[in-house]
This record gives sequence, C-alpha cells and structure tokens, in this order.
Amino acid sequence: MNLPSHHNLFDRSQVRRAFSRAARSYDAVAGLQHGVEAHLLESLEYWKAAAPQVVLDLGCGPGTAAQALQRRWPKAQVLALDLALPMLRESARRQRWHPLRRGVRRVCADVRALPLAEASVDVLFSNLCLQWVEDLPAVFAGFRRVLRPGGMLLVSTFGPATLHELRDAFAEADAVAPHVSPFTDIAGFGDALMAAGFRDPVLDRDVTLTRYPDLTALMRELRAMGATNALHSRRPTLTGRARFARAAQAYARFIEPSGQLPASWETITAMAWAPAHGAPIREAGVEIARFPASGIPVRRR
Repeated sequence: MNLPSHHNLFDRSQVRRAFSRAARSYDAVAGLQHGVEAHLLESLEYWKAAAPQVVLDLGCGPGTAAQALQRRWPKAQVLALDLALPMLRESARRQRWHPLRRGVRRVCADVRALPLAEASVDVLFSNLCLQWVEDLPAVFAGFRRVLRPGGMLLVSTFGPATLHELRDAFAEADAVAPHVSPFTDIAGFGDALMAAGFRDPVLDRDVTLTRYPDLTALMRELRAMGATNALHSRRPTLTGRARFARAAQAYARFIEPSGQLPASWETITAMAWAPAHGAPIREAGVEIARFPASGIPVRRR
C-alpha cells in the first residue's frame, strides 16, 4: 500500500491560497477534471433507492457537479463544501435560481474535519480533491461517519503516474526540494476504503495525456487550476530561471514528434457503499465495531 507516510505532507494554507487565486480561471483550463466529473456523475445510475435527502459535493470548486446533482435530485438538500472561500463565491455567482429546486448550500470547511452530523448524508461525491490529503484512512473514516448506512460514496483522485514527466524533470534540475506531490496508487486507495469499512468497492484507473508547446504553458495551466506546489518541503522561494531552464531541458526528452510536450494524468475513480452500523473497521490489525449511541438500548430499572 503506497500511502505517503508524512503526517503534515501538505501546507493547507498554501492549498487554500492556490485554489482561492484560481477560482475565476479554474473552469477554463479544467477540461480533464470536467471529464472525470462526468464519468463520476454517470455512476449515479447505480443509485437505486428512493431519491436521497442530503447530497454532499466535497471539494466542489466552482460548483458544476453540485449543480448537476441538484438538477438530478431537485428536492434533495445539496451541500457544496470547499476549503477555498472564493471557490464557493464563484459557485454562488454561477447558480441560477429555479422555483422547483431547493438551492445549493455552501460550506467552507476542510475535508479532514467535516462539520456534519453522523449518518446525515445519503450520497457523498468528491471529484479530484483527495490527492491533497495525506491521511486517506482518516478521511475515509470521516466519510463513513457522515454517510448513512447504505449511503453511496463516489470519489476520484490522481494516481502516481500523474505528471511523472514533470516530476522527473524537476528532480533532475533540483535534487534538494520536490516540485510534484506524491500520489496514492490504486491498491493503496482500495486498501484505505476497505480499512474504513466501505463495502463492495469498484475502482477504475485511466491515463490521459495533455499536450503543451513548452514547459511554461504547462506550468501556467497548473497555476490557473490551483495545482501548484503545496508541499511543506517545497522551496520557500520561487523557482529561479536557471533551475527552470534545467527542468525544461530535462523535460525535452519527452518531446513528441509533433514538437509538443506530453503530460500524463492517471485518474482513479471509486464507488463504494457505507456499511450498516456495527460493521467492523480494521484498526492496527484489530476489527473494531462501532454503534451510534442512539442505537444502543438502555435498560431502565
């Protein structure tokens, strides 16, 4: 299981700043993200129960998925949660009022500490947010806590082949500090789901190539979508011209016959179901069953 072992791998304030800056520019450059989002939304066809009451779009960005979820279930309460307040404002700016829909409620919060009641969510949807989380088992435990028994989990993340060209190029140009985040592989992602007690997980993996005229264009697009270096171990200063030139030279070995530079994106999507109350969770090799306090009978004398 290839989960990063660092407890404080990411600088959360830097993640918030980067996505706050990208609130207005994100949609124009997020073609890949929208494609993965559409694939996840198609998986909602597997929801066969009555219309859900509460649906959560976690890491909602500018809110395109939240609006799609509301169109699908107009009577449901759709919650859109994001770490970056400007993203939520952008989502609100784009929303159109409709007399037959309840409207999306927006919450500025961290995925690692969901401000939601236990067993309060029927469908939890999260598109390309979890790559910014260093402790997947803990986050999945939080997902299980807020999902009702039988609730649906639909999530996606980036896998380790993502931006491997960029990682190799900057590693060659700068051996001191990393420039690309580590990503969990599909086996580690599935293991974390199972460890949290989710049942019947179905995982898919896909690799997509995007192409750029040069390294500057790639870096400009990453910044526009908020995907900048947020590692605690990053350099405290901007990448210098000499270091960037060395990285560009190293990246050139991946150049295609067309003269363009490819960038790989490995996406992992997963669908799973929240277990019934009392289903065991594996912790430190031991299975622990948890029950809500309200579900424990009290014998009165």
